[in-house]
Amino acid sequence: MPDDGSSQSQTIWPLVKFSFQVKWDDKELVFQEVTGLSSETQVIEYRGGNSKVYSTVKMPGIQKFGNVTLKKGTFKGDKDLWTNYNAIKMNTFKRATITISLLDETNAVVMTWTLTNAFPAKITVTDMKSDANEVAVETMELAHEGLKLSS
Repeated sequence: MPDDGSSQSQTIWPLVKFSFQVKWDDKELVFQEVTGLSSETQVIEYRGGNSKVYSTVKMPGIQKFGNVTLKKGTFKGDKDLWTNYNAIKMNTFKRATITISLLDETNAVVMTWTLTNAFPAKITVTDMKSDANEVAVETMELAHEGLKLSS
């Protein structure tokens, strides 16, 4: 259909992934990279002994969530990740709600993923190399019990 000028056509572009925010129980933390937002449903296979079909039936089973990795620059005196990690004692860590939001070009939240009952599972200090020309980056891996998308 030809455009007669009476309606404005708007081009819709995919979202960019470099503008995002992370909130840990409503406290915003700045990270360089977030990876591992994933969910997987385990498959249960079953075949009744009297089935006339010689194959299994596949059913959805328990959901499994991958650990989420957060990376940030190492700053002098910044011990937030270590403070959170060191608070872990045998199953007594106060689990957190982590929200990761993708932002548009105006910094408005477009999509949000929420991690339920998250806690630090691993922390990694930056690697050090005498001839490197890179920023020192520390990494925290979060385990969690649920991933939910809202927009």
